[in-house]
Amino acid sequence: MANIHSQKKRILRARREHDENRRYTSRVKTYFRRLERAVAAGDDATADAEHRTLVQTIDKAVKRGALHRNNGARKKSRAARVRRGTAAQ
Repeated sequence: MANIHSQKKRILRARREHDENRRYTSRVKTYFRRLERAVAAGDDATADAEHRTLVQTIDKAVKRGALHRNNGARKKSRAARVRRGTAAQ
C-alpha cells in the first residue's frame, strides 16, 4: 500500500474508474447476448430493439473511454451481422 497521500487518492480513483469501465463493458456483453437470443428466437421486433440499444450502449462506452473506438466499431459490425442472421465468428 502506498504511503503518499496523493498516491492513495490515485489508487481509489483508479478503482472507481475501473468499476465504471466494467459497468459499460458488462452492459455491452449483456445486450449482445440478448440480441443473439432474440435473433435465435426469430422475434424481429425484439431483435431490432435490442440491436438499437446495443449500438447506443457501445457508442456511450466509446465516448466515455471504456472501449477503444476500433473495438466499438468491431462490436457494432459484429452485432449487425448477428442481426442480419449471418453467422458471426
